[in-house]
Amino acid sequence: MAAYDLTPVDVPFVNTKHRTIKTRIPVPESLPVFEALRRSEPQSMMGQPPVVWHKADDITVSDRWGNRWIDWSSGVLISNVGHGHPEIKAALEAIINQGLLATYVFVHEQRAELTAALQALAPDPDNYTVFLLSVGSEATENCIKLAKTYALEKHGPQKRYFVTFQNAFHGRTMGSQQAGGMEKLKKWIGECDPTFIQAPFPDGFKNEDVSFDLFLRTLSEHNIKPRDIAGVMTESYQGVGPDFMPVEYAQKLEAFCREHDIVMCFDEVQAGFGRTGKMFCFQHYGVTPDLIACGKGISSSLPLAAVIGRRDIQGLYAPGSMTSTHSGSPLAVAAAVANLKILQRDHLADNAAAMGEILMPELQRISDKYPDVLACVHGKGLVAGIQVVRTGTKTPDPELAQKINLACLQKGLLMFAPVGIGGECLKIAPPLTITEEPLRESIQVFEEAIDQVLGQR
Repeated sequence: MAAYDLTPVDVPFVNTKHRTIKTRIPVPESLPVFEALRRSEPQSMMGQPPVVWHKADDITVSDRWGNRWIDWSSGVLISNVGHGHPEIKAALEAIINQGLLATYVFVHEQRAELTAALQALAPDPDNYTVFLLSVGSEATENCIKLAKTYALEKHGPQKRYFVTFQNAFHGRTMGSQQAGGMEKLKKWIGECDPTFIQAPFPDGFKNEDVSFDLFLRTLSEHNIKPRDIAGVMTESYQGVGPDFMPVEYAQKLEAFCREHDIVMCFDEVQAGFGRTGKMFCFQHYGVTPDLIACGKGISSSLPLAAVIGRRDIQGLYAPGSMTSTHSGSPLAVAAAVANLKILQRDHLADNAAAMGEILMPELQRISDKYPDVLACVHGKGLVAGIQVVRTGTKTPDPELAQKINLACLQKGLLMFAPVGIGGECLKIAPPLTITEEPLRESIQVFEEAIDQVLGQR
């Protein structure tokens, strides 16, 4: 990922109901903040468009120099019920005024309220429990641990393989990156655990073979027998796209796992809590995961994650032996309790589905104007992406993607930096509270930015 140029440039004035641009971008007065961070932080933290966030309110983000953007990032798919929801703020104020900021895993009342609310969302609530953690990487690591523990306890040490997918992202810790499917992220590890295996993901673009036979052939090529697989984990949609499994593939994967007593894990850290038009993305496939890793949109604010999983699997560890320092931290739990109530009461998954019916055809129309470089459009609900490629190929073009991203920023539309296997994907993920008027305005801005950049080629 290339760094953004911090040289302020003149941009057209913007003043609409949802957008305001009144300074050069980046704001000249913001540069000392970036310089202070350059001196005090690793450069890895400086990969996003050059905005100094000051306030975020529902679907907009503002700096303190009078600029305001429609947000197509939700942070990084965090703020599902919108930024700074008043009910979440009130819940946080209440727990602060109560005087409870940290509890380790000593019990507090709202922890029981949250775990019960999440349990109610499980495929079979009576047979699922909820383990609270802090971040998504912890949740996916815990899925790996539980799947391997279940296999060891029930079948013995030969059932040890953990199968995931190429191009997958499951976090930045050692286990989650070994489970991930991007080799460049694993170089620091050196020799990876040979029990982690990746199969091609059936996205239909980067990998055109979407048959489940390819999964089976991959196992055969690695000389892995199904009986020796402890677990399979997939993102419910791969974040690099977003890329979705064909429904038939997902159902064959489930049948395969059931036949061989393999723990099937779905990583919903990015996809969960209404993002795709259902509470969980796996519901689009008609399958029942054994373990569900959750995070990001679970609180729309503070760090919190969870594993929702089969009671028999999550119950393998004795009291005190599977915990985390901030499991069920009072502030994050208070935010999540309020967040779930808002999501369900305001039918935000349904709104995501309805807005997706507007968003996806418009993105396809824009892509069709430039099919030689905007090669693939995938999405569902309020998550979508366009792959920017070198003319007439499938080769990522990260430089062009970043130019479009920056043009959006200058017009009052905020996206996080391009993602994907090569930094080519323009990712779209507004808060689930967005309505038709600002959605259509933001689509128009996105198209104007693309026209501006591609018209200059």
